[in-house]
Amino acid sequence: MIEFGYAGKILLVDLSSGNVQEISTSDYADIFVGGRGIAARTYWDMVPPQTDVFDAGNRLIFATGPLAGIPVLGGSRWTICAKSPLTDPPRFCYANLGGRWGAEMKFAGYDAIVVGGKSEKPVCLFAHDGTVELRDASALWGKGSIETRDILKDQLGSTVRVVAIGPAGENMVAISNILADNDASGSGGLGAVMGSKQLKAIVVRGTGRQARVAQPERLAELIKCFRSMERGVFVAWGTDYQMDGPRTKKDPCYGCLGNCLRATYSAENGKKGKFMCQSAMFYQPWAYRFYGCSNEVPFYANKLCDDYGLDTWAVAALIAWLNRCHRAGIFTDENTGLPLSKLGSLEFIETLVRMVSSREGFGGVLAQGRDRAARSLGDEAESQIRHADPYDPRLYLTTALLWATEPREPIQQLHEVGLPLAQWVSWVKGIDGAYVSTEVLRTIAGRFWGTKAAADLTTWQGKALAASRIQDREYAKECLILCDWLWPSMTVANSSEHVGDPSLESQILSAVTGNEVDEAGLYRIGERVLNLQRAILIREGHRGREDDKLPDEWHVRPLKANATNIDCLVPGKAGKVVSRKGAVVDRAGFERTKDEYYRLRGWDVTTGLQTSNKLEELLLSDVAADLRSRGLLADSKAQRV
Repeated sequence: MIEFGYAGKILLVDLSSGNVQEISTSDYADIFVGGRGIAARTYWDMVPPQTDVFDAGNRLIFATGPLAGIPVLGGSRWTICAKSPLTDPPRFCYANLGGRWGAEMKFAGYDAIVVGGKSEKPVCLFAHDGTVELRDASALWGKGSIETRDILKDQLGSTVRVVAIGPAGENMVAISNILADNDASGSGGLGAVMGSKQLKAIVVRGTGRQARVAQPERLAELIKCFRSMERGVFVAWGTDYQMDGPRTKKDPCYGCLGNCLRATYSAENGKKGKFMCQSAMFYQPWAYRFYGCSNEVPFYANKLCDDYGLDTWAVAALIAWLNRCHRAGIFTDENTGLPLSKLGSLEFIETLVRMVSSREGFGGVLAQGRDRAARSLGDEAESQIRHADPYDPRLYLTTALLWATEPREPIQQLHEVGLPLAQWVSWVKGIDGAYVSTEVLRTIAGRFWGTKAAADLTTWQGKALAASRIQDREYAKECLILCDWLWPSMTVANSSEHVGDPSLESQILSAVTGNEVDEAGLYRIGERVLNLQRAILIREGHRGREDDKLPDEWHVRPLKANATNIDCLVPGKAGKVVSRKGAVVDRAGFERTKDEYYRLRGWDVTTGLQTSNKLEELLLSDVAADLRSRGLLADSKAQRV
């Protein structure tokens, strides 16, 4: 039985029967810790691979970690996992959210909530201090996520925390999201899964205290150390995407220092909401182009997506593709029903969001997501797809393996590459206070990525090792579950070396739980969860090496620009500053690096499949046995041949 760091219980809810039960967190936490680890193991145990994404047997798993509810550390984030309709084909997927809902779930007595089955009518799940209720939510069906949250707070009290879906989720739109308090949003198409179960919202309220800490004095010293770290100048991106000033107010997640971009904006019409990062930026260039000046339309676009329940990443991809198709003469206002000639206007985004969320007309095609929509419309429309991303491997070579081996954009892993490089770009451009020089970056690469060679972004040398190190650390972080903006502490402004301490997370976990885990041991946990997720994906149809690939475009279309690194600057050989404009991802180099990566992972190089020895070494013997029985291990395939 676990005593420190956890609420101690996982809530299981069957919406088909209305039954609820509790199991002990210790059944999972001992070797999977929390967050993604608990969610992945629960999913492995409860969701057979043949389960359809909208079957009653699909589970929505809401999980947090042992650091949730502990002030200052930025450890109150939470994850949602399920089989997703957005992946192609539908497979296990995940989302990572902030705000206050995750901590409140823990205060209500649960480390995770697992929802299966299907309700016959719309319902709301209300969990509060050991009491679980399924309430009729028919009156809420059809309402927006934000409106639903406000209504439930009026009914149940302002202190409750709410996670809900909007009309897009209800209509099982593949690009729908899930929205929680503080406008924390979870993407990956999981809103559609929630809608398929007719689960409108989950409300939590707890009066329980934060989890007990095994070594409070030691933790206090570690928190003191963490607070003393200053990250300093962070970016030189050259784009203004956040409305600053008197209308903007910091809005940190529960118990966090708030040293990030997270903010709430108050518009002139009184509407308020989170307005930061990609969701603030996605419509900004289009609105500026249409109106010729900065205004509040990007904020309203953000709130429209939030309330209807659409993922702004997916909407941004749709808009860019629609614009290219419109310019090519493929789409018109008349044949789509969209005011494409007014792209950038409030009218356009209102029409697009409404049509997609309700599957109205051409919106029903777009509701599949950009890639499926394009394929359904033929080669001409599909040819207009561009895979643009701030962490494109044509720019940041290290990210190639990270993209290739995940079921969705692995933003936490990508940030571990992109954020210190953004600081380096600031230094290159002479931004006052920038301190991540090439030598500092090389030291960071040696300490965090396994080799200083990983700091040279013009060669494949060290990239397989860097990818495996990044993944192991980030999977462990997803189990704890720590803020991506603050962790890992790779850079420190107020030190002579300017390089952070990669052992800090393991020290904090040890102090909280009382179970000693060193840095290598924490990474071992990350490796275990990565292998478990790999096994889930393989069991659901991932073909190993054959599917560990990048969009063909990144191999053949030269890089022209990057939204957050305008000049495409990276460190090259001997620290030389070079531009990656015109670069592609070399296929032969990528394939050789995959060979090296598979060897480092202990997987079969030819197939990219796992081996019995590796899984058993990671305490996943039952997983190995299951895959072996299906002929999905490298050694079982060899035996069959």
